[in-house]
Amino acid sequence: MPNMMRMRASLDGDTVVVRVLMTHPEDTGLLKGPDGKPIPAHFIQTVVCKHGDNEVLHCDWGIAVSKNPFLEFSFKGGKSGDTVSVTWLDNKGETQTGSTTVS
Repeated sequence: MPNMMRMRASLDGDTVVVRVLMTHPEDTGLLKGPDGKPIPAHFIQTVVCKHGDNEVLHCDWGIAVSKNPFLEFSFKGGKSGDTVSVTWLDNKGETQTGSTTVS
């Protein structure tokens, strides 16, 4: 699967602000397709965000997240040139990791 994450991390004073746009269908399993059959659930369950090797955010998500979710968070202790990574895991076992450099 190609990398379907767009990320940006910028320094604002002593705080790193990270913005992530994830491409994912986020199907709840509650809707029916045009043929009347249920669309199987397919949603992100876990998101882990790291600054270098340190985990700075851990999210447990469910079906109440919109298609192509956008996540913004901030943390202290980063500096320009540091690496920030985001990894998600969905209910079908698929995973995606993206990383960016703090500017």
